[in-house]
Amino acid sequence: MVAMPLSLAIAIASGADPAKGLVTAIIGGFFISLLGGSRVQIGGPTGAFIVVVFNVIATHGYDGLVLATFMAGIILVLAGYFRVGRLIAFIPEAVVNGFTIGIGIIIASSQLKDFMGLQLASVPADFLEKVPALWHARDSFNLPAFGVAMVTLVLIIGLRKAFPRFPGLIVAVALGSLMIVAFHLPVETLYSRFGALPQSLPVPSLPDLGWARIVELFPSALIIAFLAGVESLLSAMVADRMIDGNHRPNAELTAQGFANIASSLFMGLPATGAIARTATNVKAGGQTPVAGIVHAIVILLVMLIAAPLAGNLAMPALAALLMMTAWNMSEPHKWKSYAAGQRSDLFLLVLTLVLTVLVDLTVAIGVGVSLGLAMRWWERRTATSDWTTPDRSWTASEEEAEAIAHEMEAVAHEVEEIVQGVKAAPSGKKTDPASA
Repeated sequence: MVAMPLSLAIAIASGADPAKGLVTAIIGGFFISLLGGSRVQIGGPTGAFIVVVFNVIATHGYDGLVLATFMAGIILVLAGYFRVGRLIAFIPEAVVNGFTIGIGIIIASSQLKDFMGLQLASVPADFLEKVPALWHARDSFNLPAFGVAMVTLVLIIGLRKAFPRFPGLIVAVALGSLMIVAFHLPVETLYSRFGALPQSLPVPSLPDLGWARIVELFPSALIIAFLAGVESLLSAMVADRMIDGNHRPNAELTAQGFANIASSLFMGLPATGAIARTATNVKAGGQTPVAGIVHAIVILLVMLIAAPLAGNLAMPALAALLMMTAWNMSEPHKWKSYAAGQRSDLFLLVLTLVLTVLVDLTVAIGVGVSLGLAMRWWERRTATSDWTTPDRSWTASEEEAEAIAHEMEAVAHEVEEIVQGVKAAPSGKKTDPASA
């Protein structure tokens, strides 16, 4: 119930067909639970991928994304085989926090169009171009769409606080969408924009494996693999604290690899462990991988049976859902502790955030990780030791000084006797070599 509207919304925000989100939740989620190193991990499409997926689709087309996802899966399988899972601990936390907040800002800005019902043919991918485009479209502000979005957002927050175990997301999105039918509001729906959702999975097929295409998409594959690995292991660590367990990081990376390979074969999006859905699974009583497998099967059954109903979901309601996702990703309750931390960590966080929003996620991660590791090395190299020379000074009392003087006189007397004895000892006659 939590994954379905979120998967649809993430696919739309990524610039893909909404059905791709369901395919990813089904195929990717199934393999993550089946093969994963965490007993309670729930996988599927996540908000962390929206930025990179949107850029890959805009630059290389959807077939380029499929190939990049396939390659990312292979990279993750190799990472698990060579036991790279433990190395994730060396990635500076400030870098992870920086690009996560940056992704949250980009997601929120990309949803303003549907949240306010603005009439805009397409939203530019570049943040500095997006903001002026949204401002110029302000005259097309749709009050009913904004009302649906606000009602949905308030319901999400209210239901989560009042009934933490209740699937408030689907209820909030459904009630927000029902407002369109009840009041005949001029608001876009999933069906009016994308048409009917398919009621079956696509036939699996290999992506185009041309060498030139592989070289072209390799940097994107590295970023997808990096994000999938980091987010899945972070999610597994959160789950460990909730269930007092221990995940297997290398098995988790291997599972992410096979999940992304499988998702790409079914034309799906990149998949990884989802922190929010994993936490929901634990709170609902999930204790074994069977919960994640059942989760994927239930989404498949809903897709086969009730896909037409999903077409009635309101675009502003889904935008409100993603706004909430962006807010949660940014973790505002931790900003105060970030500001009070070390200045080097704060600098690294802000730098990664700014590069993520204004330049590119690939550049942000590359610069952030490289600079963070260099700063850590320099701090260790220049760290001052807390060792001090021990105080060996000692002052003798008069009695101790007198006793020491007597002992030294006795030792000197013994040495003098030994020297006199050596002088008095007979010496052997030496032979002259010349007379021999």
